[in-house]
Amino acid sequence: MSHPERLLMRLDAIGQALARSGHGLALLALGSVGVEQARLDAYSDLDFFAIVEPGYKRVFIDDLGWLSAICPIAYAFQNTVDGCKLLFDDAIFAEFAVFEPHELAQIPFPKGRFVWRAPGFDQALGTPKPTQPQQRTTEWLLGEALTNLYIGLGRFRRGEKLSAAYFIQTYAVARIIDLAPQIEVAQPAFRDEFAGERRFEQRFPGIAAHLPRFMQGYEGSPECARAILEFLEQYFAVNPAIKAEILKLCAG
Repeated sequence: MSHPERLLMRLDAIGQALARSGHGLALLALGSVGVEQARLDAYSDLDFFAIVEPGYKRVFIDDLGWLSAICPIAYAFQNTVDGCKLLFDDAIFAEFAVFEPHELAQIPFPKGRFVWRAPGFDQALGTPKPTQPQQRTTEWLLGEALTNLYIGLGRFRRGEKLSAAYFIQTYAVARIIDLAPQIEVAQPAFRDEFAGERRFEQRFPGIAAHLPRFMQGYEGSPECARAILEFLEQYFAVNPAIKAEILKLCAG
C-alpha cells in the first residue's frame, strides 16, 4: 500500500473514531488530504479539523485515546490551544485542531473535504469565510527588504551572525516572496494562501533559481545581501542612499 493510500485510510479510521465517540460531529480534511489530493506524495502528512459537540473540545485535546485506539502514538504534543502535532507508531504524522461548531466562523482556514459528518451537521460550517488579504504596497515590501539587509549587515559586523542570517536570509527573502508576482508570472501549481513559500519553486521557478545565492548560510550573509540587492535593482527603483550604505556594510 502506498503512503498516500495509508493516509487516506487513516483519515477514514479517524472519522469512524469520531463517530463512535458519541460526541464527534465532523472530520474536515485539509491540504493534500483535503481537496488537493493531486499533490499527495510519499512526504505528505495528515492535516485535519475534528469538529465536536459544544463542551467537548478539551476532552478530545487532553485525551488522545480516540486516536491511539486506531494506532499507538509514538510522540505527541499540544502545539496550539486548539490542537496537537503527533507521530503515530507506523510513522504517519498528523497535525490537527479540535473545534466546536461556533468557532469555525471565527478562524481562517483553507477549503477542506468532509471525510465524515454526523447526520444533521451543517455542511456550510466547513466553508471558509472570505478573508481580506493584507494589503502591502510595493513601496512597503521593497523598503522592508532593503532595511532588513541594512539591519542584518550591521548585526553581522557586530558579530551577531545568527540574527544577521534571520534578517537577510529569512526576513528579506520573505519580502521577495511577496514581490514575486510583480516579477514573474506564476506557473500552475497549488497556491497556499497562508504560506507563500509553499511550492514556491514550482510557482516561480525563475526567482527560485536565485535562492541559493540569497541563502548561503551562517557565514554568508554579506554575499547574500549583495545578491539580493542586485536582484531587487533589476526590477525596482532602489534608493541610492540605502544602496550605498548596504554596499558599504557588505564590504566590511
